[in-house]
Amino acid sequence: MEVDGAVVVEKVAGKSAVTRCFSKYPLKFIIPRKVGPSKTDCVWIYTLNYGGGIVSVRSLFIVFYFELHFFFSTPEFLSSCSYSGQVFRRQGDSIACELTVKEGSTAVLTTQASTKVYKSRGEELSEQLLEARIGSDALLAVLPDPVTCFATARYAQKQVFRVGSGSSLVLVDWFTSGRHGRGEIWEFDLFKSSNQIFLEDGHPLFFDTVLLERGGINSIIERMHGYQVIAMVVILGPKVKNIRDQVRENVKMMMGEQLHTPFTSARGAQMKMNSDHLWTKPEIIASSSVFGPMGIGTVVRIAAMETETVYRFLQQQLASMETLLGVPPYK
Repeated sequence: MEVDGAVVVEKVAGKSAVTRCFSKYPLKFIIPRKVGPSKTDCVWIYTLNYGGGIVSVRSLFIVFYFELHFFFSTPEFLSSCSYSGQVFRRQGDSIACELTVKEGSTAVLTTQASTKVYKSRGEELSEQLLEARIGSDALLAVLPDPVTCFATARYAQKQVFRVGSGSSLVLVDWFTSGRHGRGEIWEFDLFKSSNQIFLEDGHPLFFDTVLLERGGINSIIERMHGYQVIAMVVILGPKVKNIRDQVRENVKMMMGEQLHTPFTSARGAQMKMNSDHLWTKPEIIASSSVFGPMGIGTVVRIAAMETETVYRFLQQQLASMETLLGVPPYK
């Protein structure tokens, strides 16, 4: 498979470090030299798309790409780049990325802002693929901002994770209803997100797919019952066991309080009474369940009325990852 970007993180002189970084249009990586305290053993990788989003419009582009190699022969490592270019016609962004986190290393893959998926024309589809390998005793945290699809957008993403013995993974995958400021609420044509986790022997551990498509008896907005954000959090492995257990308990307590509400709507949504004595839906609903041998993984599913509500949820539930990552996620 031809990729548009690849990053390798491994131990160098006892610290997690990037030893290979390659990207080409329309993908770019930003890797800060320091995030959090200097004693933190974690590499932060930011992904960017030129133009600020993902497009599906046929266009003509002149493409420049580079490969960056790191050399650690001195304390202040040097780098060298090679450049080349080409012209090609694009049927829509189809971005493939590979990430390898080798034994004992820690890395974060994140974004600087929400991923915008622009309007499509006809049946053009925008796609993103991430293939990640996590070595023994390594930790990968995938902590993006949400995907926001514009009206008529058609978008599909697939993320495949291959975990080794003692690997740990924290994955956040979420999307919003669209550009509220322009009155776009669940007006995209298609959104599909697939997440797959495989063990090192190739056996599947976790498969999940979300598909929302315009059409059918009910529109997407009718099916969402007023909720504007959908999220999923996967927490897997020994390095995040305490976090996994605590998040599961927190979700159980949070939803337990809501289940004491004495009224359930005809469509099954728990309702509560506001100050005007009117029944309203909760701002956020969540559920958690375990998966894998001996319950080694937890998946949390979330629906919320506002994006900021999910940001707060993630900040609170993942705050204790600061000791592993250097800074608390989503702050």
